[in-house]
Amino acid sequence: MPRPSFPRTLREFQRRFADEEACRRYLAASRWPDGFRCPRCGGAAGWELAGRLLWRCQACRHDTSVTAGTVLHRTRTPLTYWFWAAYLVTTHKPGLSALQLQGQLGIARYETAWVMLQKLRRAMVRPDREPLHEKVEVDETYIGGPEAGLRGGRQLEEKALVVAAVEIRGRASGRVRLRVVADASAESLCGFVKTTVEPGAMVVTDGWQGYAALKRMGYRHRPHTQGGPERAAKLLPRVHRVFGNLQTWLRGTHHGVGHKHLQAYLDEFVFRFNRRRTPMAAFQTLLGFGALRGPTTYNQLYAVESTG
Repeated sequence: MPRPSFPRTLREFQRRFADEEACRRYLAASRWPDGFRCPRCGGAAGWELAGRLLWRCQACRHDTSVTAGTVLHRTRTPLTYWFWAAYLVTTHKPGLSALQLQGQLGIARYETAWVMLQKLRRAMVRPDREPLHEKVEVDETYIGGPEAGLRGGRQLEEKALVVAAVEIRGRASGRVRLRVVADASAESLCGFVKTTVEPGAMVVTDGWQGYAALKRMGYRHRPHTQGGPERAAKLLPRVHRVFGNLQTWLRGTHHGVGHKHLQAYLDEFVFRFNRRRTPMAAFQTLLGFGALRGPTTYNQLYAVESTG
């Protein structure tokens, strides 16, 4: 069965998710579109415990809440706040920072808004998402640190290397993937391609030797020798457009992002970019993905992010 329908207007959203009960029932329908399924034994029979916000499995008698095992696991923040946060993240074109979310929802502590956004970002990566298909542009760039054009060997040490893959759809761009990598070695770059692009696809890159192994890996590799930045933008226009939009978004909405949490922000950019034509539906997709991810721990929030 399909997941429940999604409100098409702000007014409908406000009316439909006006209280905790409405949000909880929507989460249950999104998580179990085919009916309740016990997370412990897989049993399909159970009933709701009135007044306790729990479901009990008929087979093993295990009690579970609709948020158990999701990014909302044991949350103390009202579900109405979570719904508004997910709505704003997926429908506000420039995205929003934790400070903006705090102001929009009237949240007392900045840290609460920041944690909410970080948990939602972790829910944006679908574990079983399909690899990119057919023909793909791949390139890498440095994010953060001093402005481009500055001299000095220390410049790159303050930057993070990000590699991107973009599907070629005629003159347009299809889906995108972004990942922070340790370096521009063949191990890092070809490893990224292996995990994001289907075998046998055509991969278009520049002439950097770090991509030379792609042909031996079964890809139809099309390297192009480039000159200056202008030439690179012409040879790989889609991936360079993505890099430009990414840099503008990071500087404009978030005023820069530290390397420690950069991957989480890249995941948000990818999620929003790949659903740029259906932002309202992205809200429901985000809640559905949330039920596929495990609980977010303190270490996952504050340690270096490494999700691809």
